[in-house]
Amino acid sequence: MSFPLFIGLRYLRARRREASLSLIGAVATIGIAIGVMTLDIVLSVMGGFERDLRDRILGMTPHVTIDSEAGRLRAPPEMLAGLSAMPGVSAASPFVLGQVVLSSGNELAGVELRGVEVRGGAVELARHIGGGDLADLERSHAVVGGDDAGGVRLPGIILGRDVARQLGAAEGDPVTVVSPQGVPTALGMVPRVKRFVVVGTLRSGMVEYDASRAFVHLPQAQRFFRLGEEVSGIEIRTDEADTADVVARQIAAMAGLGLRVTDWMETNGTLFSALQLEKTVYFVVLLLIVLVAAFNIVATLIMVVMNKRKDIAVLKSMGARDRDIAGIFVWAGLLIGVVGAGVGSVAGLVVCWALGRYEFIQLPPDVFYVSTLPVDVTPAYFVGVLVVALLICVAASVYPATRATRLTPVDVLRYE
Repeated sequence: MSFPLFIGLRYLRARRREASLSLIGAVATIGIAIGVMTLDIVLSVMGGFERDLRDRILGMTPHVTIDSEAGRLRAPPEMLAGLSAMPGVSAASPFVLGQVVLSSGNELAGVELRGVEVRGGAVELARHIGGGDLADLERSHAVVGGDDAGGVRLPGIILGRDVARQLGAAEGDPVTVVSPQGVPTALGMVPRVKRFVVVGTLRSGMVEYDASRAFVHLPQAQRFFRLGEEVSGIEIRTDEADTADVVARQIAAMAGLGLRVTDWMETNGTLFSALQLEKTVYFVVLLLIVLVAAFNIVATLIMVVMNKRKDIAVLKSMGARDRDIAGIFVWAGLLIGVVGAGVGSVAGLVVCWALGRYEFIQLPPDVFYVSTLPVDVTPAYFVGVLVVALLICVAASVYPATRATRLTPVDVLRYE
């Protein structure tokens, strides 16, 4: 052990006549621990929200989307097979998209109607369907509710949970789909109208989807919107969501004129940028707790310098160099940081584990899309906070160390 480290440890030990000095050092250590613990917990919770939101978005959004500036395109089987065979692509399927109005009884709801493939789709809708099955869209079903109960068979439709609640429609009830794009007749433009029967509800946990979407089988949507063999676009799921931008660039390089290729990161970039900015702001604000504790380190070490003037003078007169004297106080500040940041990191890890294990903090489901605080323990965040805290502690010890090196042995020991 080097003598600066040895003496730094001795100076931090509690002695009866230096009890106040030791108390200030303990307060500084506790402040560092609280600051590090708070930072770790907040960053883990923010990371949990971001991860949960990302998973929910990816559960309802294709990783890559191909559409046309004209609003429709042809997607022959050879094209879909070629896209599916590309490296990094796990599935490719066509979709149809249009704005419609749903009616059930006296209730109306404007939604986004999507025609999807039941098998091999790029979006895993099946795990979000409650009280029904995605395969039910392929078959016609008898109407259970309403005046047509038992006598009429209609194609199936899956409604977002909030859409079904707004319409007051349950499984087996008929709903009418009305397109604002009319059909020319001898009497003028007449809206396109088609009836479906509710076979399930979408429960993604995201209000943006549950309150604005309805799904039908792809051929039904093509006939309703009069697209023939054309579709609105192609959805692609990649092997890894994080590589969607790479796959999108490869497809864009091969796509013809008039085609647009976008990935989920580009579509939701503003949202995740806002979350990242919010996380950065929280980090900077909560870092002030560590900075306040660092001022206690400065006060502690300055008091040590004042109380140990004779010791420092004796060391310098015995040949200790300025860097050795400075090293004593830098080591002392670093030791306070190591203990405080270490305790804070362990405490933060324990609290994060408890939040994830016992879920004792409940959130109102009508305000948040989760019922409890999500926690995502990222080792990089913990290491980053620990390193920053230690750097602040070392920086706080520089001024007291500089003051110690400026002491002149002759002036201190002249009257001893």
